[in-house]
Amino acid sequence: MLGGIALTPFGALPALGPLWPMRAITGWTARTLFGVAATFEAGNSGDTVFSWAQTFWIFVCALIAAAVWLRLKPEPTDTLTTAGSGFSRTFRLFLRLALASQMFYFGMAKIVPTQFVPPALTTLVQPIGNMGLSNLLWIFMGSSTPYQIFTGCAEVTAGLLLLSPRTTPLGALIALADMTQVFALNMAYDVGLKQIAFHYIVMALLLLAPDARRVASAFVRSEERVHWPQVAFGLYLLATFTSLQSAQWRAPEGPAHPRSALYGIWDIDELSVDADVHPAVLNDYDRRWRRAIFDFPGRMAFQRTDDSFARYGVTIDGARRVMMLTKGNSRTWSASFTFDRPAEDRLTLDGMMDGHAIRMRLSRVGLDSYPLLNSRFRWVRPPD
Repeated sequence: MLGGIALTPFGALPALGPLWPMRAITGWTARTLFGVAATFEAGNSGDTVFSWAQTFWIFVCALIAAAVWLRLKPEPTDTLTTAGSGFSRTFRLFLRLALASQMFYFGMAKIVPTQFVPPALTTLVQPIGNMGLSNLLWIFMGSSTPYQIFTGCAEVTAGLLLLSPRTTPLGALIALADMTQVFALNMAYDVGLKQIAFHYIVMALLLLAPDARRVASAFVRSEERVHWPQVAFGLYLLATFTSLQSAQWRAPEGPAHPRSALYGIWDIDELSVDADVHPAVLNDYDRRWRRAIFDFPGRMAFQRTDDSFARYGVTIDGARRVMMLTKGNSRTWSASFTFDRPAEDRLTLDGMMDGHAIRMRLSRVGLDSYPLLNSRFRWVRPPD
């Protein structure tokens, strides 16, 4: 933040954390108090072990400094609800400029869209399952320049309002909304900027504190009586929509839908058509299959070698080990297969389709191989 304030066309102050003596103190703190090595790692994560250890000792020093300050120069108990004078005004000015500078930094990186760049050509051909959560977020933001610019405008607006004491409450309120959204994304998508987004939230709250009563009174007026019939009707609507969405959650198309009896992504290791075994790419188009995918109970899909899908309705009889396929709205087309599952991750299909005898040997793909399903929340996140 100091670098954001002391900014010139020729450069900015270097980050102080990796420099002596802060770097040495951080290393000592991590080794002595937590028994871990806090090696500084340059990169795209501010939530490394080094960052957490440094935040810890800076926080402890801040608590000690605050206690000493209050002891030597006690201030009124309602310091946070008044503008204060002297040191308080200086500290508030610093908070305003520091937070404004970061709103300008991140906001302009979105208005001039450089924070989230458009998807690269290699990204366009990458399966979505191979993306981690943070990469997915970056691609989502970079894919829509208008949305990215909109979020940047919200951050710059907050920064502009923070420049004047008169408009600081509104600027802090907008910054609080902006950074709460950013913090939620960082937490949910495993982005290594959790600490810094949380710091901005705290700074916005500190700037709002002196005007907390005025801001609250703008939303809630104590002299107004509670309109209980309206509240009751609103609670009824909330309960009704909760019930509707709970039913949708458990519906056949909902997130908690039942799984297919053959649930999984199956690689086709061998495919024979009329006893002719050769690479799938040499088959006619409708049978250039490289994967069979079973997700919902009533449908399945074959993925072709060109990554397109042949989709079918399916009925699976586990007792008889028979699988029946249907196509679209056709009432006459069908294909029947028997299946054998010699192991949990092995499957054999044998049947007739379009007058051709088809036999397949398949192996199930482990879902733990897909980063999208296995990205997890981490307080400590090393750089990519």
